[in-house]
Amino acid sequence: MADDTGMILALDSVFAQCSVALVDTAGQTVAEQTLAGNRAQTQQILPLVDDVLRSQGVQVADMTAIAFNRGPGAFSGIRINTAVAQALAFAHDVPCVPVSSLQALAQTAWQAHGLAQAYAVLDARMQQVYLGAFALDAATGLMQPVIETLTAEASARSTPEPNAERLADYGSQTPQTWALVKDGALLSPHDNQPVITIDAPSAAVIGQLAAAQWATDGGVPAQAALPVYLRHHAWKTLAEQQADKAKRNA
Repeated sequence: MADDTGMILALDSVFAQCSVALVDTAGQTVAEQTLAGNRAQTQQILPLVDDVLRSQGVQVADMTAIAFNRGPGAFSGIRINTAVAQALAFAHDVPCVPVSSLQALAQTAWQAHGLAQAYAVLDARMQQVYLGAFALDAATGLMQPVIETLTAEASARSTPEPNAERLADYGSQTPQTWALVKDGALLSPHDNQPVITIDAPSAAVIGQLAAAQWATDGGVPAQAALPVYLRHHAWKTLAEQQADKAKRNA
């Protein structure tokens, strides 16, 4: 469980960036570096880790945990992020804390725009988005997932998951009129539903959320630090995915 003097190494390559941060177990950012763009993440992330650790005179083995953005989002970014987190955790016997990309978006919406209720929306391609509903826990200052009861129409246009994250079709509507953040314009907003573009969360936000998870639930071993894709057939060809979608809509 949490050590008041511990530090968490946080990683993100799921958004269009390479971001690394050190966050203490109280959730305060100690150091952070972010490089925009996703063209060279495999070459950038480990040198960035070294730079951030060196800036504080610490090593991976000194970490209380390694936090990483586990998705959903860009498949290649998720694979890079998960692989690096697992490799570092295995090599140095440090536990991992997987963090939701959608929760990180919602947390950024609260911190940057004061949105206490929001839908985090990420373009999933294939005429779909990744979608999650979140509301502020005033006691912790953290946005927490809300599991919604979907209407028949919403259920028909989405792929519900056993948690608060799901796939939804372009042009579908949400049950509530909470703000849509990030790629919300791909949905069909209600008349009084704002659509807000926000910056991608940095690794510092991943670390902040991980610190809260660590304090309550601890971490998981490297082999249990798994990605979340939501689209379970990500390996299929575009034609195969389109055929599956046609079957669902038939």
